[in-house]
Amino acid sequence: MRYLSANYIFPLHINPIKEGVIEITEKGEIVSIFKSRTKAPTGKIEIFDGVLCPSFVNAHCHLELSHLKDLLPKKTGLPDFISKVPEKRNVEMSDIKKAMKEADTLMQKNGIIAVGDISNTNHSFVIKEESEIAYHTFVEILSLDKDKAEVVFNKGLELLKNCPKPNSIVPHATYSVSPKLFSLLKEENNGKIVSIHNQETKSEDELFTNQSGDLYEFLKKFGWENQSGISALQTSLLQMSKKSQIILVHNTFTSHQDVKWTKENNYSIYWCTCPKANLCIENSLPDYSIFDPEKLCIGTDSLASNSTLSILEELKVLKENTDFDLNTLLKIACKNGAEALGFKDLGTFETGKTPGVNLIKNFHEVKRIL
Repeated sequence: MRYLSANYIFPLHINPIKEGVIEITEKGEIVSIFKSRTKAPTGKIEIFDGVLCPSFVNAHCHLELSHLKDLLPKKTGLPDFISKVPEKRNVEMSDIKKAMKEADTLMQKNGIIAVGDISNTNHSFVIKEESEIAYHTFVEILSLDKDKAEVVFNKGLELLKNCPKPNSIVPHATYSVSPKLFSLLKEENNGKIVSIHNQETKSEDELFTNQSGDLYEFLKKFGWENQSGISALQTSLLQMSKKSQIILVHNTFTSHQDVKWTKENNYSIYWCTCPKANLCIENSLPDYSIFDPEKLCIGTDSLASNSTLSILEELKVLKENTDFDLNTLLKIACKNGAEALGFKDLGTFETGKTPGVNLIKNFHEVKRIL
């Protein structure tokens, strides 16, 4: 048994405790929390300088794009960014695997215990099976051609069969999936956890409301013809099951009206923000004041759009652009992401859970200590 204490502990299911103590097994299971060091066994307490919190949950990443670090344009907008990805993806498999392995190791070093990861291929499957990180893999599919919807969907299901669990098959984004493909996914995903890229660029709403903007100019050459007259968010959610828990990713240009609409229509939503990637691609951040902090989680996106895979670095951006206190920031980094991805044993220092333990010093350095 170990007894861990610091200036503060952040259990995240209850208020922070000054000089509290976590009783935890050598395997990482929480036994109890003491609100005072005087309540714990004398001489057995390990005292750290800083704060202790559960290990981080990276709610959105693309591990298989790790080899694209520093290869794509910055701050040129989403259409330009996504047009360049296919050009750079096809490299030697040995280079792809090496980059993914290094990225997985980097996330562990940065105190990340679980990841919601996007897969378009099987490239990352072996690494996930061998990793100490718990992954929920979202097998992502896309196609604008309604005549190819079933072929694309069935290929996704085949990929899913060999994918480490837990997993789901999901749409890439509202603008890249035909209504026919959405309908197939809706039937398959009834009640499952779903992730979808949402309103990452201003022109995404322009695309659906009036067929204009940079994204429309990019997609029309691929035969895009799905104008709905409503926002991208509403367009996608109307094609998804209300029984599913839906993680909307990026939300850089989501409006207060759309957030209100999701509540009025009883969708189960977690809002995943990726601040550094948003700045890298669109040089913009969401209006965080419109989101319920209890339903806000955080991700790193990929090394194609980020310089590192660090939840602490993402929190620093969030801290500079919101009035969230430290307890709220850590809930976003731990508890909310675990809930969004369905990892019931992670996210809080509740008895019986095995959430990992991170030590944060002066909000500048993080170290996973168990």
